Amino acid sequence: MNMGGMPGSRRLIDGLAVTAAMLVSVALIQFATGEPTVTLAFAGGLTVLGLIAFAASRHRPAQAIQQDSDTPDWSVTVAAIEQPGQAIAITDRANRLICANSAFESWFGSLHAPPKLPVDDASAETLNRAARAAWRDGSTTETVAITFDSRNWAAEAVRAGRSDDYLIWRFTAETRNEPIIAMGKYLTGTLGRMLGNAGIAVALVGEDGAIRAVNAGFALRASGDEHASLVGQDFISLLRSDERERIFFAHEGRKGSPQTLVHVPLVDPAKNSDPAQPGDGPALMLLLDSGIGLGGWGGEARGQTPQLEALLEQLPLGLAMTDRDGHFLFANPAFRRAAGIEGTNIPPFPSDLVIPRDKTAISDAVRRFGQGPANSGDIAVRLRNDAEEPVSLGLAGVRGLGEAAVLLSLADTTEETRLKRQVAQATKMQAVGQLAGGVAHDFNNVLTAIIGYCDLMLLRHTPGDSDYDDIQQIKANSNRAASLTRQLLAFSRQQTLQPEILQLPDVLSEVSQLLKRLLGAKITLSVSHDRNLGAVRADPRQLEQVIINLAVNARDAIQSRGGEAASGTLTFTTRRVEAADIRRMGSEIIPAGDYTLLVAEDTGGGIPSDVLGKIFEPFFTTKEQGKGTGLGLSTVYGIIKQSGGFIFASNAKASDGSVKGARFTIYLPVHHVTKEDLAKAEVEELVSTWSGGGRVLLVEDEDMVRAVAERALTRQGYEVTTASDGDEGLELVQDGGEFDLVVSDVVMPSMDGPAMAREIRKLKPRLPILFMSGYAEEQLRRDIDIEAMHFMPKPFSVAQIADKVAEVLASAAKRK
Repeated sequence: MNMGGMPGSRRLIDGLAVTAAMLVSVALIQFATGEPTVTLAFAGGLTVLGLIAFAASRHRPAQAIQQDSDTPDWSVTVAAIEQPGQAIAITDRANRLICANSAFESWFGSLHAPPKLPVDDASAETLNRAARAAWRDGSTTETVAITFDSRNWAAEAVRAGRSDDYLIWRFTAETRNEPIIAMGKYLTGTLGRMLGNAGIAVALVGEDGAIRAVNAGFALRASGDEHASLVGQDFISLLRSDERERIFFAHEGRKGSPQTLVHVPLVDPAKNSDPAQPGDGPALMLLLDSGIGLGGWGGEARGQTPQLEALLEQLPLGLAMTDRDGHFLFANPAFRRAAGIEGTNIPPFPSDLVIPRDKTAISDAVRRFGQGPANSGDIAVRLRNDAEEPVSLGLAGVRGLGEAAVLLSLADTTEETRLKRQVAQATKMQAVGQLAGGVAHDFNNVLTAIIGYCDLMLLRHTPGDSDYDDIQQIKANSNRAASLTRQLLAFSRQQTLQPEILQLPDVLSEVSQLLKRLLGAKITLSVSHDRNLGAVRADPRQLEQVIINLAVNARDAIQSRGGEAASGTLTFTTRRVEAADIRRMGSEIIPAGDYTLLVAEDTGGGIPSDVLGKIFEPFFTTKEQGKGTGLGLSTVYGIIKQSGGFIFASNAKASDGSVKGARFTIYLPVHHVTKEDLAKAEVEELVSTWSGGGRVLLVEDEDMVRAVAERALTRQGYEVTTASDGDEGLELVQDGGEFDLVVSDVVMPSMDGPAMAREIRKLKPRLPILFMSGYAEEQLRRDIDIEAMHFMPKPFSVAQIADKVAEVLASAAKRK
C-alpha cells in the first residue's frame, strides 16, 4: 500500500517526523544546559506549537495539496527571474517558451523562443550549437555572442528541472561596438566583390573560430559555389596544410595552389591590457595565392603576392614589412610619408628611422615580434625627422608570408602635428599679448603725463636755454618707452593703428636711406616693383617698422655667417596678385581677393626647419644672449595681421637646389576708395581751418593725465570742465551743464567711460564722445557700441590732443 498517495497517511507520517524532531531537540537542550527547569519549559513550548500546526493541517483540503504538488506556480518563477539588464527565458525540450521576464519580451518578443530568435544567420547557428551543447553537457561551455538589429548580446544556457526537462537562457546586452557587424556587411557587398576580383579570398571569423561572413571568392574556393553559405562552419576545417606547412583550400585537394594567410585581429589595441597577447578575438582572414614577393623578391618562399602589394599600396595607413632579422622588405607610400622618407630609398632597418636613443628599443621589438609567436603591440618612438614629437609604431608578427615576419604600421600625423603647433603658438601669443596689453595700458598713462609735461615745459623754454636740452632728453626717452609699449601691443594685435591709403613703393622709398645705413656697405639692398600695384590701407609708420625689422634680421643672418665683413644681398620685391591667382594657389588661409605682395629675401643661409615653426613667437630668438629681444618678428606678425594681411616665412632656394636664405612673403589686401574715405578727407580739410573753440567736459581718473589734458586744451582756447570719474561727469551733465564734446578715459573706478557715455546719450543724443585709452581702437569698438564715438590712443602729446579735439568738433559741425 502506497501511503504517500493518501492525505491522511501523509499527515500521520509528517506528524511522526515532527514528534521525533521535537524529542531530539529536548534531549539536546538537556545535554547543553543540564537544567531540568529549562528543559521542561522548552518541551512545553514545542508541544503547543506542534498542536497548532496539526490542527491547521487537518483543515487543508486534500484537493489543494494534490494540485500544488502536480502543477508548478510559474508566476512565482517569473517574479524570481526579473533582473534588470538581463533577459531570462525558460524553454522545454520542444523549444517551447514556458516563461520569460519582461526584458526578454522587450528585446525579442513573446512569439519567439530560443534558440529560434529573430537574429542574423550567424547568430542563429551560434544559438543552435549552444542549445545542443546545453542539452548534451548540462550548460554551454562558454558565453556566445549574438547580433540582432545592430545590437549585441552575450547568451548562455543551463539545463534544469527534476528530470532535466528545461533550459534556462540568459541574455546580457553588450555595449561594446562589435567590428564583425559592419565588416560582415562589407564582405558580402561591393568591397567583397572587389577583393575577390583581385584574387583575395576573405573570411570573417568569430572568436569561437566559426565563420561569420565570407566574400564570393572565398566561398568559391572553399566549396565550389560562390553563393554557398559557409556561416557557422569551422574556419580551420575548410583548410589543410602539407608536410612543408603550406596552406591549401581543402576543397581543391592536391590540385590547389598554396595560400598565403594574413591574420588581421579585429581587437582595439587601446582596450587590450596586454598588447603582446591579443587573445582570441574576432579576426579577418585573407588568403592569397603564393607567388612573386613584395618589392621584387621572387619565389614562393621569398615574399608575398602582387595582389597583397597592390592592396597595401592603396591603403591610407602607413604599412611596412620586415623579415625576421629586421631588414625592410616593403613600405607603402603612406608609411614613407609618415616616416619622413618620401622620395628616398627605404633604409636597411627600422632603427634607421628613429633617433639614436630609441634605436635599441625598436630593434629589440622587431626581433621579438619576428621570432616569437604571432602577436601584436606598439611602441612609442621619436622619428629622426621630428625628434620632438613621439609617435606610436605598431608591430605585428605575421606567419605564412614567406620572408615577411613583422608588419609595421605608422599613422601619418603630419597635418595633425602642424595643427597642434599652430594652436599652441596662437594660444601662447594670445596669453602673452593679454599680459603685455595690461602692462602697456598702465604704462601709457604714466608716459602721457611725462610727455605732456615735457611739451608744456618746452613752451616756456627756448633753444639755447640751460634746461631746454634736458627737457628734450626726457621727452626723447619717453618716446622710446612709448615705442616699446607699441611693440608689446603690436605682436598681440592690440595696438592702435592710424591707417592711411598708400602705395608700398612709397613706403619703401621713405625708408630706403635708413635701410642702407642699417645694412652697411657690404650688404647690397635691391628693390624692384611691379606695375599697376593696388593701393593698401595701413599705418605707414607701422609698415616702416615691419620693413626695418625684416632688414635688421636679414643683416644679422648674413653677418652670422662671416662676421661684419660678410657680404650679401637683401631684396625687397612688390607684386600684384589677383583673386584668380589666389584661387589657383588653393590656399585655405588666404581668402580670394586682390592683394599687393611684399617679398623680403636675403642670402643669410635660411631658417632651420626646427626653428621655422617658432619664428613668429614672442621672445623667441636664435641670437646670442643680450643681442636680441625676440620681439622683432612677432611685432611684424602682429602689425600685418592687424592690418588685415598675411605673412609667411620660408626658405629661398638657389639654382642648384640648396637653401640660399630666408624669404618673408606679406599679402596686404588692395583697398578700394569708399564713401567713408571721401568724407574723412573733407573733415581733414575742415580741421585745418577750425578755430571755433568749444566747451569740453574732460573725465579722467588719473590726476596727472587730467591735468596735462586740461592745460593743453585751455591753451587752445577751449572752455574745459573736469571730472575725476564717470559718476561726477554724469552729474555735471544732469545738472544742466552745456558741452560741445565729452573727452573721457575708458577704464575708471565706479562708473567707467562707456557706461557714462550711454547715460549722457539718453540726455544729449547728439553730443559727440571722444575716448582716450591705451587699448586698441578695434578692440574698444567691438566692446563699445556707441554711435559717433571717436578714439585717441595714449600716450599723446599736447599738440595731438588739441588736433584730435578740433577734428571731432569740426566733424560734428559738418553734420549739423
